[in-house]
Amino acid sequence: MADQVTCQRSPVAELRGVDKIYGTGAGLVRALDQLDLTVRKGDYLAVMGASGSGKSTAMNILGCLDRPSSGSYHLNGSAVEELDDDALADLRNQQLGFVFQQFHLLPHATALENVMLPMIYAGLSPQQRRDKARDALDRVGLGERMQNKPNQLSGGQQQRVAIARAIINQPALLLADEPTGALDSRTTDDVLNLFDALHDQGITLVLVTHEDDVAARAERVAHFRDGRVERWDGRTHDS
Repeated sequence: MADQVTCQRSPVAELRGVDKIYGTGAGLVRALDQLDLTVRKGDYLAVMGASGSGKSTAMNILGCLDRPSSGSYHLNGSAVEELDDDALADLRNQQLGFVFQQFHLLPHATALENVMLPMIYAGLSPQQRRDKARDALDRVGLGERMQNKPNQLSGGQQQRVAIARAIINQPALLLADEPTGALDSRTTDDVLNLFDALHDQGITLVLVTHEDDVAARAERVAHFRDGRVERWDGRTHDS
């Protein structure tokens, strides 16, 4: 049992001594300053902070959308900073899922076709891609709307399609950047309830938000300031 618990709580993402610097000379900006952050399997972590605190930069590095200027990032044991661009793209597709404030759905594609997109390079047959996409849409409560295009769906339903697309490859880490920013309060609750359910099913989730009520859904909250974690709320690890 002890080994099982250790495995369940093993690190998924580890940032150690990470700096991110933009510009040079008088125009130098240190977006991250020796940041240490650990996300463990099964975590539900919210990240908060004022504009310029480094939270979005940290999210971009966790999502392999940007590289640290120095320091190390390990994702499921892979040293991300050592990967070339092709390997980094493969890692993003295989290990990460993304949900953004804007839904980024293809307007002329159905919900099913939008969800199938990340699997194009996964080596699955068209039928396998369709079956998995249907399962993912069922999982987010859109089993009856698979053939609808985005303009035939509400904002909350579009975000559910985006979430289905994000989880289709069973990512090690689901990253959500202000995922409720474009939604009304009732729809926000629906989407957050879905995140709660996905977390209960074992998905590891990191969510960036500026809203206290959204962050309150998470198990723990990292408050960023000046490129570092200033304080933690909730249950903490050795981050």
